[in-house]
Amino acid sequence: MRSQHVETGDAPVIPRPDLNPAALRAACAVIAPHLLAAYDHAKEQALATALEQDSIRPLHAYLAHWASLIEIERHPETAKAYHQAEYLAHIATTPDEARSHLIIASGIYRDAAEAVRGA
Repeated sequence: MRSQHVETGDAPVIPRPDLNPAALRAACAVIAPHLLAAYDHAKEQALATALEQDSIRPLHAYLAHWASLIEIERHPETAKAYHQAEYLAHIATTPDEARSHLIIASGIYRDAAEAVRGA
């Protein structure tokens, strides 16, 4: 499932934000305001873990993860497919059914992460 948003013509609704906390939060507020509380919590956790571990790795991981989620949300059809796959995996009645939906969701996430890294 390579670059689904390109294959489907799913144009982004906002430009890709810069890879910093303020820009990602601003983008989240516009395209996925329902995720703002989770975004803020993840940022606080990443900062606390970074201080506890005396490492910036948790901050890099938080930025990469949220940049990928925002990349998905920037493309409405891609976001719809991602959320649908996650939902179907959650309600699946067999492990194989769940696995098939998780493969779709993880492919979309992986493509988004690659797009952000390649930017």
